[in-house]
Amino acid sequence: MVQQIIVITDGCSNVGLDPVTAAAQAREENIVVNVIGVVDEGDFGLRGTREIEEMAKSGGGLSKIIHSKQLSQTVQMMTRKTVVHTIQQVVNEELQHIIGSTTSLEDLHPDQREKVVDVIEDLEENMTLRVVLLVDASASMKPKINAVEDAVHDLMLSLQAREGRSEVSLFHFPGSKNKNEPAEMDLDWSTEFAIMKRLFYKINMRGATPTGPALLKVIEYMVHKRSDDEVKMLDGKKDIHKKGAMLSDYIV
Repeated sequence: MVQQIIVITDGCSNVGLDPVTAAAQAREENIVVNVIGVVDEGDFGLRGTREIEEMAKSGGGLSKIIHSKQLSQTVQMMTRKTVVHTIQQVVNEELQHIIGSTTSLEDLHPDQREKVVDVIEDLEENMTLRVVLLVDASASMKPKINAVEDAVHDLMLSLQAREGRSEVSLFHFPGSKNKNEPAEMDLDWSTEFAIMKRLFYKINMRGATPTGPALLKVIEYMVHKRSDDEVKMLDGKKDIHKKGAMLSDYIV
């Protein structure tokens, strides 16, 4: 399974834990953190740019600052690259385990390489994917929320084309119902993509930007849910390595 959080924000964290620290905790749980900064006028500023870059780096993911018109394309690009990068990491580990520490895919005989590439492509298409969208709902994001909604809708359509199971959850931060909640869940894990679009009108956009505490809440949610589902569905990490073990049939 590939698990990732996509943070969509237009400003710096200004409440609670440093989001870079929170992103590092996500990485320890094998959860990738990607960060998109949305700015339609002016720029993100040095502090904001640095925070986004360091948060993504700490979480093993990507960062990008964009205009809201580019949001849909960027969300899909990050999701796809995260899946590919995770699989390539596992495959390289498997190759190094079988052949040696300096071996890479390019070092294999062409016939072996072709078969390994087939395994990689099969994993990309069929492995379980879980994505949490963590949306900044502070007042400054209000003019951009339609672009966020369109981006989520387009992501849903792209995930429906996959053969593997794809689940999406939606959180916004800060919480609307309880001022003490750093983030609030709008949708539990779901493959029912049609209902996602109806959720955005409920979000009350106001307040500060507690990015770090919101990340921690989402990490806790993902870890807890992962434990619940281990009995019911194929576990991703084991699944990847199980598939990766197939490489030994091709290169020994």
